[in-house]
Amino acid sequence: MNLKSFLKVVEIQTKIASVTPFLLGIAYTLYTFGQIKALPVLFFFLSMLAFDMFTTALNNYMDWKRAQVKSGYNYETHNAIVRDRLSEKTILITLAVLFLFAAAFGLLTFLNTDLTVLALGGLSFMIGILYSAGPLPISRTPLGEIFSGFFMGMVIPFLVVYLSIYDRRPIGITLDTANIVLTLNWRLLLPMVLIALPPMLCIAGIMLANNICDIEDDLPNKRYTLPILIGKKKALFVYDMLYFVSYVDILVCVMLGYLPVIALITLVFGIKVFKNQRAFHELQTKKDTFGLSVMNLALTVFPLILSLFVAAALNLLRR
Repeated sequence: MNLKSFLKVVEIQTKIASVTPFLLGIAYTLYTFGQIKALPVLFFFLSMLAFDMFTTALNNYMDWKRAQVKSGYNYETHNAIVRDRLSEKTILITLAVLFLFAAAFGLLTFLNTDLTVLALGGLSFMIGILYSAGPLPISRTPLGEIFSGFFMGMVIPFLVVYLSIYDRRPIGITLDTANIVLTLNWRLLLPMVLIALPPMLCIAGIMLANNICDIEDDLPNKRYTLPILIGKKKALFVYDMLYFVSYVDILVCVMLGYLPVIALITLVFGIKVFKNQRAFHELQTKKDTFGLSVMNLALTVFPLILSLFVAAALNLLRR
């Protein structure tokens, strides 16, 4: 497999959905705590990126294996295995290498932190595999948006922050011969959760837009996604609400002091997001309008990242 085919199989252009929450976690850590533990964060980034590529390649592979209808845009053009005529052996070797790479750096991340990272990392690996594989893959159910949004949009920035402050014990797990005791520091955890809501909702929006575009292909291929369950009209309403709640959350975070006031610049970019939503309502196709959902993620989260970096720099200058 050449590099071009590999990048198609892992859909490298979609890695914005994991890199963006990662950058948000970095920016929030610097703004709120003024420091970052570079080594575990670097190990986590390498593990996260490799596993994201693994899950995408696995999803393409399983779509190829399970396809019932072998004609149409999604099967012939969207799936790189078909498009580049790649062998099954090549794909399986690629999957194995990506998984081992992700697992190795995930283990290094845990060895530099604590049990909470091991638990969340292990759970993320399990869900990532079950998303595409198993007797009933999550991606073929109405729960795809929930799981993808939560684990990519919420868990990734949460872990980035946690890696630099785990010694403050935001989550404590104590084991003895008779008890497992879990303690939560809500003063540290609540801001982390609220800050991560916009990427979580925007990533859920990307998955929802993808499934809305694929309704005609998914039903004959036995993919019973959320838009198929509730219908296109209601799915479009849910799609709109994801962005509405994101902007409400940003306002609340500014009011509570979790975000700097300059983060309100995100609302200006909301005008373009609104226009993109209207365009998606008029036409829902992978070729023409699906990319608008990816743009919406960037328009919503990148201004937050920039505002946090600016605020962190200003805090540093004041010291």
